[in-house]
Amino acid sequence: MKLLQIPTVGLEQRIKEELEINPALEELEGDQEDFKDQEEDEFSNTEDEEVEGFEDDDQSREDFNLDEFIDDDEIPSYKLNIKNSGEDDERKDIPISGTLSFQDYLSTQLGLIVLDDEHYQIAEFLIGNIDDDGYMRRELAALVDDLAFTQNMSTTEKELEDLLKLIQEFDPPGIGARNLQECLDLQLKRKYKETHDPVVKIAMMIVEQNMEEFSKKHFEKIAKKLDLEDVEEGDDQLLKDAIHEILKLNPRPGNSMNEGQRSIQHIIPDFVLYNNDGDLELSINAKNMPELRVSKAYMEMLAEYSKSKLASKDKKEAVQFVKQKIEGAKWFIDAINQRQHTLITTMQAIIDYQNEYFLEGDETKMRPMILKDIADKVGLDISTVSRVANSKYIQTSFGTLLLKSFFSESLSNDQGEEVSTREVKKILEDCIAAEKKGKPLTDEKLAKILKEKGYNIARRTVAKYREQLNIPVARMRKEI
Repeated sequence: MKLLQIPTVGLEQRIKEELEINPALEELEGDQEDFKDQEEDEFSNTEDEEVEGFEDDDQSREDFNLDEFIDDDEIPSYKLNIKNSGEDDERKDIPISGTLSFQDYLSTQLGLIVLDDEHYQIAEFLIGNIDDDGYMRRELAALVDDLAFTQNMSTTEKELEDLLKLIQEFDPPGIGARNLQECLDLQLKRKYKETHDPVVKIAMMIVEQNMEEFSKKHFEKIAKKLDLEDVEEGDDQLLKDAIHEILKLNPRPGNSMNEGQRSIQHIIPDFVLYNNDGDLELSINAKNMPELRVSKAYMEMLAEYSKSKLASKDKKEAVQFVKQKIEGAKWFIDAINQRQHTLITTMQAIIDYQNEYFLEGDETKMRPMILKDIADKVGLDISTVSRVANSKYIQTSFGTLLLKSFFSESLSNDQGEEVSTREVKKILEDCIAAEKKGKPLTDEKLAKILKEKGYNIARRTVAKYREQLNIPVARMRKEI
C-alpha cells in the first residue's frame, strides 16, 4: 500500500534505497532472456535438494526444505524479475545548470566598494541574512545582537541601516528591501533616476503614499488623493500607465538570480494516454526505472548450503540471513508487480468511466465521479483508489493532469440531469476570462449567468467554487 501511494519519481528513489539495503535484489544489466535461461537451469539442478539441518553441541538437528526458496513451481520467473521499461524506452537525465547565487553576486559587487575590514565584514553578514526572495526580513536590532554574540562585533542599528542602504544600490534593483512597498519603491527610484519619466514619478507617489489603496485596487481613491482625473470612464491614461509601470516590477528580485540555479521541477506523468483515432491506449510510465531480479549470487549461495548436511551455528545464521534477503527481494519484486497492476487497472477504469471526456478533453463532458464509483468497478477498497489518485498524473494529448481532478461531486441542472461540478467550474472560468476587466463580474452576477444556463446555484456556492479555482473576488480582478 505504501508503494502504491508513491508517484513515479518517488518510486525510483524507493527502488534505489531497496537495492542499497538488500544485496539479494539487483538491477538487470544484460539481456533479460539470458537471465531467465540461467535461472531455469539453476532451478532444475537444485529442485529436489534439501538442507537436512544444522546442529551444534547445544542444539538438536533441524530440517527445512530448500524447495521453499528455489522451486520452479513456487517461484515463477516473473516473480524473480521485473522489467519496468520497453525496448524503445530511453533513459533520460535532466541536466541541472549551476549559476552564481544572488548572494555571491552581491558579495562580488561589495568587493568593488571601498570599506574598512570591519564594515566589510558587517556588510557580508547583512548579505548573508537576505533571503531567497531578496528581502531583509530580520529586524536590524536582532542583527545587532547576532553580531555581538556570534561575531563579537559591536555595532549600532544606524550603522546597519547605512550599510543596508549601500547594498540596496546593488543589482538586481529592489534587493535588500524589508517589505514589498520598499522593494517596489527602490526599483522605481532607480528607474526614475535613469529616465526622469513622469509616469514613473506618478508610480512612485502611488507606492509611497497609496500602497494600501493600490493593493486593494481602489483606483478612484488613488486618483482623488493624487488630484488626477476621474478614472471611472477610463480616460486617465497617465494613471493607467503608472499602474502598469508598477505591475511590471519584480516583487521578488532575489528570484531573478536564483532561477538559473534552481532545478526545474518537472511533472513526470505516471501514465501516458494515446488517442489513436478514437481508440484510447493506456500505458504506465516506467522510464528510467531499473529492471530488477533476485540476485543470482544469492541463489547460488543457497544452493551451495544445500550440499552440506551438517553445519555450524555460524553457517546456520548465514543461511537464515540469505533466506531473509531472498524473501525480501521476492516480496519487493512482487509488490512492484502488484503496484503496476493496480495502477493500470484503476486508471483504465477511470478512462472507461470518463471516456467521452478523454476523447475530446472537453471538461463539460466530464461525468460526476467519486472514489466509490471506481472502487466498485475494480473491486478495491476506496482507500486503495484514493492512494492511486493521490499525487499521480496522466499525460494526455490535451495536457498532463492530476488524477484527483477527474473526481467531482454532482449537482442537478434545471432539467433534473446530474452534472459534474467540474462542468460548472469550467463555465465560471470561461465567464471570468471573458469579463470586462474594468468591471469584473461579481459572485451575484456569476450566479445569475449560471441560472440562465440552467444551473440554479446560490451565490455562496459560486464563491466557494471561485475560491477552489484560486480566482480572487471581483474587486481584486479589476483593471483600469
